[in-house]
Amino acid sequence: MDLAEELQAELEIPTAFTIPIGGGIAINQTVVITWCIIAFLFVLMLILTRGFVTQNPGKRQALVEAFVVWMQDLVGSNMDEKGKAYVPYLCSILLFLGVSNIIGIFNIAPPTKDLRTTVALALMSIVLVQIAGIREKKVGGWLKSFAQPIGVMLPMNILELFIKPLSLCMRLFGNIFAAFVIMELVKMVVPVVLPAALCLYFDLFDGLLQAYVFVFLTSLYINEAVE
Repeated sequence: MDLAEELQAELEIPTAFTIPIGGGIAINQTVVITWCIIAFLFVLMLILTRGFVTQNPGKRQALVEAFVVWMQDLVGSNMDEKGKAYVPYLCSILLFLGVSNIIGIFNIAPPTKDLRTTVALALMSIVLVQIAGIREKKVGGWLKSFAQPIGVMLPMNILELFIKPLSLCMRLFGNIFAAFVIMELVKMVVPVVLPAALCLYFDLFDGLLQAYVFVFLTSLYINEAVE
């Protein structure tokens, strides 16, 4: 199989199982892996937060609280007070994307390699941005913001409603899929040692970086919407 055929095969998401209802509801691999990631994070949260107390916390609680504070500072450092209300959502997305992007280390297909996943995440973020703008400015003020700073900007500001989610989803999907393409090319040229080292870079460092970039851009859009 040549590289083009391998890439085509990677774009085709296999069906994991079929729910026998009606003509059958096909559940693809991406959905199953996404469910597993959500379940993993939920169970991990229950384990790490079990037995928390308000006084004399143990080392585990102190570490968990320090990690939460660090994440909130990381995500909310570029947001004003109005935007900080959305930090918990952004932290949740950062955790999900971080795990989703690095599971390739364990030879598991990242959900973010499926364009449908990145489109859904981008739409969620942009809808939240618009809701944040409506909550802060009310419907009338939100509609008027499309004609700011001058009325001639109205078409461009409306176009941004489509450009922003497209930019978010394609940047995330493109980087994850590009990493796969590079790894396949490296394997063809140097089949041993080097692929393992590059795998750590693309699946770990680059995966976490892309998760942060996605959340960082979303935070900027929220900040802009609530100004």
